[in-house]
Amino acid sequence: MLSKTRIGNICYYVSDIARTEAFYRDVLGLDVQRMGDDGAGNDWLMASIENNVDLIFFVAESKPGNTPIVVFDLAEGGIDDVVGGLAEKGTTIVTPVSHAPGGWSAEFADPDGHVLSLYQSAETPRRRAAKG
Repeated sequence: MLSKTRIGNICYYVSDIARTEAFYRDVLGLDVQRMGDDGAGNDWLMASIENNVDLIFFVAESKPGNTPIVVFDLAEGGIDDVVGGLAEKGTTIVTPVSHAPGGWSAEFADPDGHVLSLYQSAETPRRRAAKG
């Protein structure tokens, strides 16, 4: 039934749209667009990522665990550097870099406590080469 579909959107419920926008834009570096600005406080956010998947954020009662976990694949490696950069920006690291099937993973939380995950293959370096 669903074998020929793809994931198009991943939806989150958040408590503070401005705080969520700042986190996903300024900390994670995603291109976040504010949508539905009708002046009545019904704003929502959309952040497009690779493979035509959109992260969508709506204001509603928010509890960690009532939305999915998004896993960002680090195809170029550097998971240690990425996690270090997130920690420097004050992001809560839920699970530090650790072994995962076929590679490495780490989990961190957004401002509402939603867990996001990073994954990289064991075939890519954990640290990025210093540019100089």
